[in-house]
Amino acid sequence: MLFITNRVPKQSHRSRAGRDWTFADSNAVSNSVYFCEWHEDGSIKEILSRKFFTTVRDSGRKHLLLYIHGFSNQPDDVFKATKEMQNMADHDVLVIPMIWPCDNDFGVVKDYWDDQKSADATGMAFGRVLGMFYKWTEEQDPENPCTMRVSVLAHSMGNRVLRESLGSWDRYDLSEGVPMLFRNTFLVAADVVNETLHRGNRGEVICNASRNVVVYYASDDLALRSSKVTNLKNRIASRRLGHTGPEDMRLVPDNVYAVDCDNFNIRYDTPKGHTYFREDENNDTGVVFRHISACIDSGRVEDADSNRRLTLN
Repeated sequence: MLFITNRVPKQSHRSRAGRDWTFADSNAVSNSVYFCEWHEDGSIKEILSRKFFTTVRDSGRKHLLLYIHGFSNQPDDVFKATKEMQNMADHDVLVIPMIWPCDNDFGVVKDYWDDQKSADATGMAFGRVLGMFYKWTEEQDPENPCTMRVSVLAHSMGNRVLRESLGSWDRYDLSEGVPMLFRNTFLVAADVVNETLHRGNRGEVICNASRNVVVYYASDDLALRSSKVTNLKNRIASRRLGHTGPEDMRLVPDNVYAVDCDNFNIRYDTPKGHTYFREDENNDTGVVFRHISACIDSGRVEDADSNRRLTLN
């Protein structure tokens, strides 16, 4: 499994092709990014960016799905989720996780605030990754180009990472705004304010970088309910995007769709109802991932009403 990370390694911070690479027992945010390959025996090799991108191109897949995980996930959790999604995905889809530093010490509230800081700091590193990938696609051999369609799935606080990554790339490296890098952007149980995608707000950059932006939300997501309470203590009073969808669909760009998952989210993640994009109890592909797969395949969001909203069952 290929992956990208800005977690620090136990080895030297200096990259080297082919070296053994191990996650350090630390949630420190590195300014460096590492392009690696994970093997079933748990070993990891660093392969550097050019070989990484070439391996992606030569995978024989038509679609690339980047996965940005949420709050308090450790690398083994991310690898498990990625393997599950790869098994659920069509054969034409390659799933690659982007692993950012999360805390796992005692105390959920402390973890939450530490992870928000890590998410913001990660934006600088992952913004560089987006720039490197885009530059590679522009400079590659015209006789053997990468024709894969790229989509991204951000879960929970991973939406904050995505927003800050695109914002950093736009702010420091681009003069005319972000290019349309993603065919689809899937924002699942997003732990960001529900006005973030409104025109003129910080998350509008997500819409500018995407053909389609699909927001999956559920009003009884208990993890986001706790997030709202935690943010209220710090005088952040807005509801979360993953609870309500966009605050006002009239104020978001026309490529944003809102998908109500309230009918089933608890069934997939009892009792929190937060991680509802994965398999069901019978290890069958879940409702949300079936919808994600259909969007990846067609490049369209089917069955939405005139307000660009739909309900999954």
